[in-house]
Amino acid sequence: MRDLYIKNGRGFLVVFSLTSWQSFLDIRTIREQILRVKGTDNVPICLIGNKCDASLQRQVTPDDALALAQTWSCPYIETSAKLAINVNDTFAEIVREINSKMKTKKIKKKKKKYRKSFLNCCSSP
Repeated sequence: MRDLYIKNGRGFLVVFSLTSWQSFLDIRTIREQILRVKGTDNVPICLIGNKCDASLQRQVTPDDALALAQTWSCPYIETSAKLAINVNDTFAEIVREINSKMKTKKIKKKKKKYRKSFLNCCSSP
């Protein structure tokens, strides 16, 4: 069932709890599944650390999360669903990521199409 959602999705918010080191470890498997189902590494993803309001129970440091986001080449945002901190920003960011990846994909297609037409036009029989 999850594969179907992934197949039809254009962008993904990969969310873990800042109060659970295990959830931070588990998101790697989720990202791997997304990349496998999509068949590409060029997938719009935002890494989201939720429960930033629970600082006393925090198990995942900002440095840990930022390092992972850098490895994945994606934005990282800390949120609190409970207090509505950065929730709107999270959705705005994934839309920016989707638009950015779509523009890159269109540019690559245009270059490829131009190269094909140039080769066809200049090839000799």
